[in-house]
Amino acid sequence: MIAAKDKPPHLTPEEYFAWEEQQLEKHEYIDGQVYAMSGGSVNHSRIAVRFATTIDTHLDSSNCITGNSDLRINIVGTNNYTYPDVSVTCDVRDKTTTQYITYPCLIVEVLSASTEAYDRGSKFRMYRNNPVLIDYLLVSSTSIEMDLYHKNEVGDWLILNYKEGDTIELKSINLSFPIEQIYRSLTLTPEA
Repeated sequence: MIAAKDKPPHLTPEEYFAWEEQQLEKHEYIDGQVYAMSGGSVNHSRIAVRFATTIDTHLDSSNCITGNSDLRINIVGTNNYTYPDVSVTCDVRDKTTTQYITYPCLIVEVLSASTEAYDRGSKFRMYRNNPVLIDYLLVSSTSIEMDLYHKNEVGDWLILNYKEGDTIELKSINLSFPIEQIYRSLTLTPEA
C-alpha cells in the first residue's frame, strides 16, 4: 500500500489514535503527519492474503502473532506507525499492546509501482532500526519475483533475489516454500 499525504493537522500519537478511529481509511503516522493508505490491486490483495495464510498456518502452534495490513507497527524508538501487508512478532513485549506491535521479526510488503521506492527506501530505513527484525520481504505483484532483505548473525543485511523455480527461505520463522505457492492461479501483468 502507498501512503498518500493527507491534510489533517500535526497530531500527537494519542490524537492520531483517536482521530484514526473516526476515519473510514487507514493512515500511517510519520513524524506527526498523517498519510492516507490507498488500496491495492486484486493481485496485491491475493498475494498478501496468501502470505498471511501460509505464515499463520505455519505458526499455528507457536506463541507468534501474524498480522495483516490492519495491524500497525510502531517503529522502534519513535512515535511513527506503519501498516505493512503482513508482519510476524514472536516478542513477548508485543503481547501487552492492543493497537500495534513494535518488535516484528518478519515484515512482508507487496509492491506496486506507486509503493516500490518508499518500501525499498525510507520505509526499510525505518524498519531496520528494529533490533529483532530478521527478514524484510518485498514481493512483486506483477511478476514472479521477491527480494528478501535478511539480517545475518553479525547484523549485516543481505539481499536475496528470488524468481520462478526458487524456494523462499524465511529464517525468522523457520519457513521454506516454493515461490509458485504464492503466485498460483494469478494473471501477472505490468501495472499501467
